[in-house]
Amino acid sequence: MDDAMNEPLRTAPFAPFEWLVSGRYLRARRKEGFISVIAGFSFLGIMLGVATLIVVMAVLNGFRNELLDKILGLNGHILVQPLESPLTDWKDVADRVSQVPGVRLAAPVVDGQALASSALKATGVLVRGMRADDINNLAPIARNLKEGSLERFDEGQGVAIGRSLADQLKLHAGDSITLVAPRGAVTPMGTTPRIKPYKIAAVFEIGMSEYDSSLVLMPLSESQAYFNRNNDVSAIEVFTANPDRIDAFREAVTEAAGRPVFLVDWRRRNSTFFNALQVQRNVMFLILTMIVLVAALNIVSGLIMLVKDKGQDIAILRTMGASQGAVMRVFLITGAAIGVVGTLTGVVVGLVISLNIEALERFLSWLTNTDLFPRDLYFLSKLPAEIAFGEVAAVVVMALALSFLATLYPSWRAARLDPVDALRYG
Repeated sequence: MDDAMNEPLRTAPFAPFEWLVSGRYLRARRKEGFISVIAGFSFLGIMLGVATLIVVMAVLNGFRNELLDKILGLNGHILVQPLESPLTDWKDVADRVSQVPGVRLAAPVVDGQALASSALKATGVLVRGMRADDINNLAPIARNLKEGSLERFDEGQGVAIGRSLADQLKLHAGDSITLVAPRGAVTPMGTTPRIKPYKIAAVFEIGMSEYDSSLVLMPLSESQAYFNRNNDVSAIEVFTANPDRIDAFREAVTEAAGRPVFLVDWRRRNSTFFNALQVQRNVMFLILTMIVLVAALNIVSGLIMLVKDKGQDIAILRTMGASQGAVMRVFLITGAAIGVVGTLTGVVVGLVISLNIEALERFLSWLTNTDLFPRDLYFLSKLPAEIAFGEVAAVVVMALALSFLATLYPSWRAARLDPVDALRYG
């Protein structure tokens, strides 16, 4: 009974006094300023690492999703191409394919290259022949007409061009654009180029510079005559309700075609491009994770120096009855506090920057007097950013895990410190 009464009382894990001592160590006095500086750099490193990781991943997600929306909004999810014979029965094939459940549009197209010119300039373009109803069902074009309209598009010889192309050629709706195709009429002297002026019926702006600067939409019947098509089309663009489930449509579309066809889905058509984006995304995540790791190693060095500096304090705590576990938890709390506060601050900073990335880009461009986001280089008209909260959670978990792991060795070393040696040798 007496032995039990004389046994020193053990405090519960993470008792208030452990938090009090940890907080005292985080507020270093003047003579301990160097340790405080290391803790500050550790905090800044984790904050900047987490914020940069969130911003970069948001921008890369925005790039992928924006490009995917733009590309799939204008190009079909499945491209139906003819085999064995030209696609002269394109009307019947398109009607049958459009009846497949989940297919929202089957648009026959005629594609060809030409030279577009005005009185001031000329440039190469992609001419795509389409029916007016099919164009009106393509939201990226139908909802982004900046000039003119597509009314009676099938009846006339007008064309629709992108905003960047119109600006480049100094043209507007109602003006005339001249298209030059390399293969025109066949004469005794050979094939002559076909040169024909067209009235600009509409000007659209998709938001993807590759299309806005080089795409010319022409009525399907006119494109067949212009490119010497014998009442056939190049292919049929099939748009589905869910491009991520494209494999589920392949067999049904092949059966509905009712003739030999070759199918190419959007993943194969853009595999190189999107695979490059995925590789870039993974590499950037790995590289930026190194920043967080370096900041975590700063926590290790800072805590080791703190343990060395507080050797006598640790000895006094031990002689007053503090257990090894209590001492270890004091330094765990000290190191983990840097990691937790740095991570949470980094998340807030990263989210704020991601949500205002376009305004920040414009400000930095104005400040440096340079174009930080060339539209012609990156294909998009604005800098996109899309926050995936699952990725943000993964970044937070990773940063916290590295921070906690970084505290284990210094905390264990502090708990193993011999009080007698610490008091003797200071």
